Amino acid sequence: MVTATTDTRRWWALGALVASMLTLGFDMTILNVALPTMAADLGATTGQQQWMADAYVVVFAALMLPAGLLGDRFGRRRMLVTGLGVFLAGSLVGALAGDVNAVIAARAVMGVGAALVTPLSLSVLPTLFGPEERTKAVGIASAASALGLPLGPIIGGWLLNHFWWGSVFLINVPMAAIGIAACLFLLPETKDPASPEVDTVSTALAATGLGSFVYGIIEAPTRGWGDPLVLGTLGAAVLLIAALVVRERRVERPMLDMKLLAHRGFLFNTVAATLVTFILTGLLFVLPPYLQAVLGHDALGTGVRLLPMMGGLLVASRLAPKVVARFGARAAVSAGLVVLAFAGFLGSRTTVDSGYGFVALWLTITGLGFGLSLIPAMNGGLSALPRDRAGSGSGLLMTLRQVGGAIGIALLGSLLAGAFRDRLDVTGLPAGAADTAGESVVAAHLVAERAGSAELAASANSAYVHGMGIVLLVCGIAALVSALLAAAFLPGTPDAERPGTPHMAAEGADARQ
Repeated sequence: MVTATTDTRRWWALGALVASMLTLGFDMTILNVALPTMAADLGATTGQQQWMADAYVVVFAALMLPAGLLGDRFGRRRMLVTGLGVFLAGSLVGALAGDVNAVIAARAVMGVGAALVTPLSLSVLPTLFGPEERTKAVGIASAASALGLPLGPIIGGWLLNHFWWGSVFLINVPMAAIGIAACLFLLPETKDPASPEVDTVSTALAATGLGSFVYGIIEAPTRGWGDPLVLGTLGAAVLLIAALVVRERRVERPMLDMKLLAHRGFLFNTVAATLVTFILTGLLFVLPPYLQAVLGHDALGTGVRLLPMMGGLLVASRLAPKVVARFGARAAVSAGLVVLAFAGFLGSRTTVDSGYGFVALWLTITGLGFGLSLIPAMNGGLSALPRDRAGSGSGLLMTLRQVGGAIGIALLGSLLAGAFRDRLDVTGLPAGAADTAGESVVAAHLVAERAGSAELAASANSAYVHGMGIVLLVCGIAALVSALLAAAFLPGTPDAERPGTPHMAAEGADARQ
């Protein structure tokens, strides 16, 4: 049985995890708001902006599986502190970077740190909380990430209005330091020395396969889908990922445990969470340039105008456990995805003249659908994991989510870039200026300002809104398909409530740590 002292310590330990997740939540949306400013100051193209976002996500996704195993073997608190330290160092490098390539490298370093923090933050939850409390704990951890989402753009916007763009990285330094102190003083050490060793070959296959895939998608709008380099990198990605799966199926103790994917509850909850992440990351990539370049708000104004989505998400984080208790996890996830689909379809009707009120409406609905679908899906996936595979299993879940995020940024960003370039009217511009204007809506506005062309600025706004509408329409379709899959395949009863699941075993999980 768990004593009162242990119970109190568990909730304090959750506070340490909240501090860690808040740090990552800050970074996620600060960058999205900063990208238009960075694009103007550094001369970054849409493709380079995608890489500033995706260098972090690709490394993040590729390293989360081995990060979970490292935590299982050497101590989850130790690896959490290490990850926050790496994240802090990468933030310092980003703040001092002088060009686009240095920023991309810094984002990759930050991805290493985030890869250690995220799966280990989640993997501690099943060892601290039983089935009856886990939904609440997951909701609190999700709310922590959500809290960083609105605070990040507001603080980042204020920093951009008063300091240089590197200050948005510098804010991570005190946040990471607070997270390190909280983990050291509040979080108990847990480990599973019997977990598999980290497989460097599998890790390399995952990193190169995912990197090749993202590179091919990002380069395709510029080079063309039939370009040999694009086809070669996409083909190499398929081969590398296939080699990863074959290798992991043959080794005695795999890093990528395919048996977990055979569990219906884990598989389909993970698929649902991955598709939700795909939609949200793509949306957060395309929305800030609309608010800044098209509607003309500054960075702080953009951050404030993202609040309706965060408000909807915070409401959903309180509502989701009640919906699950009343109707079941399958109904909650399916309904959340339907709400998300409606938000996408509604948002696709946005025009240059719609105004912010209409945008705030579908942003609020987006946050509500995101929270209603993601929190029950995450809890269902975690509930399906045996306690002794908590680190590697949650690492697999978060890896697939981040793969969805990387693909969302790459695919939807590329879709937006292609639609923008095709619709932009550059008639009468010199070839060099026309190429520059086609790189992004921010670049087009800079060219229009230098040329004194109101027509080019208006065309850029119209082209960007057209591309954003296509992206939101695709997001709506993806959410609707996901809702149908969730309704058809998710277990009807939450795993945590079904007799015989791994988490119905011993209450004293800490005893084995």
